[in-house]
Amino acid sequence: MKKKIYFLFFIIILMTGCSTNTQQQPTKHRQENVTDNLAQSDNLEIVADNLDIPWAIEKYKNMFYVTERAGHIVKIKEGEVERQRVNLKKELATAAEAGLLGFVLAPDFVDSKLAYAYYTYVDGDKQFNRIVTLRQKGDVWHEEHLLLDRIVSGTFHHGGRLKIGPDGNLYATVGDALQSSVAQDPSALEGKILRIHLDGTVPSDNPFPNSFVYSYGHRNPQGLTWSLDGTLFASEHGNSANDEINKIEAGQNYGWPIIEGYETRQLMKAPLFTSGSSTTWAPSGIGYYDNKLYVATLRGAAVLEFDLETSNEREIISGLGRIRDILVDEQYLYFVSNNTDGRGNPLNNDDKLYRIPL
Repeated sequence: MKKKIYFLFFIIILMTGCSTNTQQQPTKHRQENVTDNLAQSDNLEIVADNLDIPWAIEKYKNMFYVTERAGHIVKIKEGEVERQRVNLKKELATAAEAGLLGFVLAPDFVDSKLAYAYYTYVDGDKQFNRIVTLRQKGDVWHEEHLLLDRIVSGTFHHGGRLKIGPDGNLYATVGDALQSSVAQDPSALEGKILRIHLDGTVPSDNPFPNSFVYSYGHRNPQGLTWSLDGTLFASEHGNSANDEINKIEAGQNYGWPIIEGYETRQLMKAPLFTSGSSTTWAPSGIGYYDNKLYVATLRGAAVLEFDLETSNEREIISGLGRIRDILVDEQYLYFVSNNTDGRGNPLNNDDKLYRIPL
């Protein structure tokens, strides 16, 4: 049974606005007063607790599936939590930020019991990421087909988000594996957003011939979402602050490591929103609802809302620690905390999957 908790949300008034430069500019901030319709003491619900470093949320009918970095998929149904084993063909990495990361159910999951996963593995003294299919058989998931392999993985910056877009293709975020220059190399997979047919082949209309690369110049993107008109948005970790929310266009260069944050350069895309050089969000999962973007933040320890029409920005959830992923389903926002990853301060029975109405 879902447990109600009583909690006060704190609204931080942030600065939003717009730039007069003829180049594409990040949104600057203007002061505003906001009324938070979500700040109701009885609106926040705990859907599940005692999760172990959760990373990605998926929902099918009244069931949730949440990946845990240590190599489990947690099935949650009507408050009951079942931790399911995942049989992988490679040894799962235990490095910081690594492990079983992105996860998305196939469109025909009800019949196929198929899903897609992104995980980090160890091969001798090296570490890589791969994208595979998983098949659910009873309460165990089995790695079945390899879609993409040998994505270089460093100590940090794995990327790892998977989403199926409105066009029916699989999109993946890949970090630069601490090799920043590779982000500017369109022939490399690292520091990119990738676009893949569900059978693992290259879409013929990808911007670079015979390449999975959809956009490049990324440092460590960890969130993907689409608006109702099919516009793709991504969240990205900056180097030292300068976190970004980007509008993603096919074949475009998002600047890392040449520019970041408020910086601009010809033929490079600047972000729609940035934390600037004095604030760190460490954004991860991202969702869309009613012309607004909702972003999970780790260092920011909050859920942020970005209004695409007004360019206003505000904090709608705080006090729950690090937030890893977000799922918008109908008129509800689901989000998962990430306080057990060694960098947070776990609350009682952390980590948790929460729900609030939008």
